[in-house]
Amino acid sequence: MSEHGQTPALWRQLQAGATALAAVRAGSSGTAALDAVPGALRPGVQALVYAALRELGRAEALRKLLAPRKPPPAVDALLCLALALAWRDEGAPYEAHTLVNQAVEAAKRSEGTRAQASFVNACLRRFLRERAALVARTDADPVARWNHPPWWIERLQREAPDRWQAILQANNQPPPMTLRVNTRKTSVADYQAQLQAAGIAARRNGPQGLTLAAPLPVQQIPGFAQGLVSVQDAAAQLAAPLLLQGLQSRPGLRVLDACAAPGGKTAHLLELADADVMALDIDPQRCRRITDNLQRLGLQAQVRAADAGAPAGWWDGRPFDAILLDAPCTASGIVRRHPDVRWLRRESDVAQLAAQQARLLRTLWPLVKPGGRLLYCTCSVFRAEGEEQLQAFLAHNREARLLPSPGHLWPTLAQKTDAVTDNQLSDHDGFYYALLEKGAG
Repeated sequence: MSEHGQTPALWRQLQAGATALAAVRAGSSGTAALDAVPGALRPGVQALVYAALRELGRAEALRKLLAPRKPPPAVDALLCLALALAWRDEGAPYEAHTLVNQAVEAAKRSEGTRAQASFVNACLRRFLRERAALVARTDADPVARWNHPPWWIERLQREAPDRWQAILQANNQPPPMTLRVNTRKTSVADYQAQLQAAGIAARRNGPQGLTLAAPLPVQQIPGFAQGLVSVQDAAAQLAAPLLLQGLQSRPGLRVLDACAAPGGKTAHLLELADADVMALDIDPQRCRRITDNLQRLGLQAQVRAADAGAPAGWWDGRPFDAILLDAPCTASGIVRRHPDVRWLRRESDVAQLAAQQARLLRTLWPLVKPGGRLLYCTCSVFRAEGEEQLQAFLAHNREARLLPSPGHLWPTLAQKTDAVTDNQLSDHDGFYYALLEKGAG
């Protein structure tokens, strides 16, 4: 809604959305691009831009048929935004003719596209006339079909030959909103009943997880401000209980969350155990987010802005019982939440990030107490950041023992027949988990 209580005109949302899309295509993150959108427009623009990013491969293929010579970035972004939103009826936010009319209006009203408004109009009117034929011509293009870069598709075909299609399909769907119940303050059953009393449908998704039938602004989630729940994907909720299993009763339990921001896993560790937790992040601003999240939940940790890969600057020499290394990665497992990632990543990023992960593993492993544990995890579906990383580490660290771990968790969508009577995971992001125990010497 605008400041006058009315929904902003669609042409204004498309105008702002095209600007944000152009920024992403120029290398900006989706978060930064959307932060530049005026507040009254931002919710609607984010919905349009995220939907377009999930269909950008198809949109670019259609634009090439309509305009083989690439137009200027602002014009191209507006065309691709409109085509991504209008190319099919199923799931479209608006009827195709409405989108086209409003996109042309946006072109006329923007200084950067006004001179080519007639060109935009001609391309989109032709698209309306020939939509079925144009779409059919793009069906053979893998990028148009799967809406991921060619290298990403080819890598998954090699690494996950039996499931690459399901992974890409899951990536192209909007994510659910899953809550993690703070069991220091309430039980999962009691909180689910509280949701039900408020008319909010939710189903169990993991031991502490509840997935809402429809996402809500956090301000509308009962008890959120009071710290009853946090927003966290069901797969991400596995980290804390996996690391802590069997350790909660250790006196003086010391835990390191090595790459902690924004603090979801730090908070989960503290919800499950009375532990001395140190939470590190290299970015001071992101550390403030950790502190804010902990304060909302009524929890405390030692939060420090520091490089986990340089312990000399923050470690006191006392080993940790448990270390959580949620390492920097491609984020290839969470692209349904961050659909810009697929278009911003380059194939060379995989090896660069894998090298950083290996360095962090080598650096932090000596900080684990004999008999202690390190949980290595990434929100990635690529084996170089998961299974291959683990095997390389084990080959050079004979005192490390792999404990039962999930390994690669592929992005999974909820099925219409999913039961709600147990705590098994369903509808979650892609992750990799490996739990390592250090020999007692």
